Amino acid sequence: MKRILISLAAALGAALLLSAAAEAQTPNSKLRPDETVFLYAASSEAQTVDPVYGKKTTYAGFEMKEANGLTGPETLSETGNLGNINDLARFDLYFPKKPNGQMLIVCPGGGYKYTSSWNEGLYVAKWMLERGITVAVVKYRMPNQHHRVPLTDVQNTFRYCREHAAQWKVSQIGVMGFSAGGHLAATTETMYVDAVTKPDFAVLIYPVISLEQDTHRGTHVNLIGRGEGDVLRDGKSLEAYRKELMESRDRHEKLARKYSLQRQVTASTPATFLALCTDDKTVPAINSIWMYEKLIENKVPAEMYIYPAGGHGWGFTTSEFGTDKIEPYRKEFFASLDRFLAEQRAK
Repeated sequence: MKRILISLAAALGAALLLSAAAEAQTPNSKLRPDETVFLYAASSEAQTVDPVYGKKTTYAGFEMKEANGLTGPETLSETGNLGNINDLARFDLYFPKKPNGQMLIVCPGGGYKYTSSWNEGLYVAKWMLERGITVAVVKYRMPNQHHRVPLTDVQNTFRYCREHAAQWKVSQIGVMGFSAGGHLAATTETMYVDAVTKPDFAVLIYPVISLEQDTHRGTHVNLIGRGEGDVLRDGKSLEAYRKELMESRDRHEKLARKYSLQRQVTASTPATFLALCTDDKTVPAINSIWMYEKLIENKVPAEMYIYPAGGHGWGFTTSEFGTDKIEPYRKEFFASLDRFLAEQRAK
């Protein structure tokens, strides 16, 4: 694992610059991470408005081989949507009092434009901790059309967590993702590079799967761009302009095919749990169905739950934290997920 040295004092000062407005925006929970791990060397000029930090901060020191091109401070909405994540990519660690040996690396959604860090992060951690599950919520860099960047952050999170697993009494690490974070989790389970970065299982909640058709446009554009639509003439000759258009279109089509993750499923893809709602108007249900069909075709253990109503983005916001969009089905969802996780631990 290649590491680089940084100034801890400078990075700490940068990481903890919270604006007055952000301090007033806090989740409906007193739970906070035990530790926040920054993946890369933090710029002394970088700022974050995230009010959720661990009791201590650690720096993993991975080398950032590709930047995402974003600059300036992060943004935070009143519902915990954290945007413009760049150099300060990190993950929040939550340790249960009685660990059961299982860990989940959680990828919140947000169309690759932001991370829904409370609904699909902090609140997830609270539920998992009650079951003895260790959690890492990843605040990954937004791709800004640098398609390798989010997966790199999650794979580096896996590397760090595998390295510390024995210390944390963890023997099994899965990945979980929501919406675009579900696309990222599905990318993680199908595009791993070795045993360290391969999840032991995956949980995909209303995931984006295809970038070719019936996709979520924002997820598609933010990850791989628009293809021909990204090319400007800018004084080029007509011949040069047409050539660039064709090259951009071909490159874009290859990326769309590559990141249509049902195409990447093999017999070695880990066991997968899917959950979604019939009336999801943001990410068509066919995305999960395509994934499920390929999992079954490749004889991968898989199960899928489709609830009749609830739309998109319900995450782990129960009535404890706000309005529960799938309240009539919440008990069923939690029971199915709880059982799936227990079955994975038993392997």
